[in-house]
Amino acid sequence: MHILRSQREIGQMRKPGLLVWQAHQLAASMVKPGITTGEIDAAVERFFHDHQAIPLFKGVPGKIPFPAVTCISVNDEVVHGIPGKRVLKEGDIVSIDTGCKYEGWCGDSAVTIAVGKIEPEVQRLLDVTKGVLDLAVDLMGKRHRWSEVAAEMGTFVRDAGFSVVESFVGHGIGREMHEDPQVPNFVSAQLRRNGDFAIEPGLVIAVEPMVNMGSKYVKSLPDYWTQATQDAEPSAHFEHTVAVTENGPWVLTGPPGEGESVPSSMAG
Repeated sequence: MHILRSQREIGQMRKPGLLVWQAHQLAASMVKPGITTGEIDAAVERFFHDHQAIPLFKGVPGKIPFPAVTCISVNDEVVHGIPGKRVLKEGDIVSIDTGCKYEGWCGDSAVTIAVGKIEPEVQRLLDVTKGVLDLAVDLMGKRHRWSEVAAEMGTFVRDAGFSVVESFVGHGIGREMHEDPQVPNFVSAQLRRNGDFAIEPGLVIAVEPMVNMGSKYVKSLPDYWTQATQDAEPSAHFEHTVAVTENGPWVLTGPPGEGESVPSSMAG
């Protein structure tokens, strides 16, 4: 059973959310042909260290503990790519996913970025994936149950001619990175049967659609972490940590709003 957070707790969660947003601005500023994924990861790690934030990804248990503070997935890699010596080149797309814990609360977000000029259809993949995340956030202020949102997300992607990855879903988030409930980007029999949940004030979830240009199927690569499309077609991934408040959805990992500033202790 998932936990509903108070307005004060949601306000506290905005702090790691802003740090994650800042980390993404830093990473995005580095994305260009010739940079390595490892250089981007190192910069984000320094940023979190300098702001007394605990990276959420580094050391996550697995066959090998995850070795980095970001997941960086390129082209046909869907999620959980390990940063390293890979050099980005013109025409690539790169998904950067990262999160941190600050003062006991977590934030988690992902974005897919074009490296230089990309093919128009690949740009459309990015636009649709960001678009379905934006749609989900908007619907969180208009629908009553997650299954209603997930159904519209799935239709939005299919109508664009792409496919929703079903092997991975979003999640609740709060004191820990992964909490209940599971947050799928599509409707399944399991969701309708026993996984559906109400969209109500206090709900805080990480919504993270992954969209493939080709089929929905993915495969694990030999590094034990990276997931790639089975058909080698490109994939995109966008994610935000979103809270439901009495005034509607609040994107905790979004940019500072009107009248909102990044606290000076967090300024990069």
